[in-house]
Amino acid sequence: MSELRQQKISKILVAVDGSEESMLAADCAIDMAKKNNAELIALNVIHSQKYLYSPAYALRPVTPSTTNSIIKNQEEEAQRWLAIVREKANDNKIKLRMEFIIDPTSIVGAIVEYAERENIDLLVTGSRGLTGFKKLLIGSVASGVVTYAHCPVMVVK
Repeated sequence: MSELRQQKISKILVAVDGSEESMLAADCAIDMAKKNNAELIALNVIHSQKYLYSPAYALRPVTPSTTNSIIKNQEEEAQRWLAIVREKANDNKIKLRMEFIIDPTSIVGAIVEYAERENIDLLVTGSRGLTGFKKLLIGSVASGVVTYAHCPVMVVK
């Protein structure tokens, strides 16, 4: 019987959307980065089209300024979540990089493409994000990431 070769984990990506599960995922990713002396990348994907068609914007005309306003608000909100991750990473002396991606089509696609482009060794995500239904075992984003990612994925519940 051949032994499985253990891959060195040097780059960890955690997807953060502010949900309780994504913040738990960030805590796990920080622990994994510390144990493996790995670089940690905290990624937030802004799905601009989702917000344009939400009830808050349903009666407003879709204009470039509306889109820019939504994106600016989402970036400011994401900065608050990522500041929490940065503080915990600093407390644990973890090398952290924070990234934002604006993608009008697919959160899953943006995460998977980013992970592949950056040669991520481990991708960490929460089981459900802000859009998840509580009765589902795993959210659609987590399910898509598990299905399409090129690297191992840790789903945190």
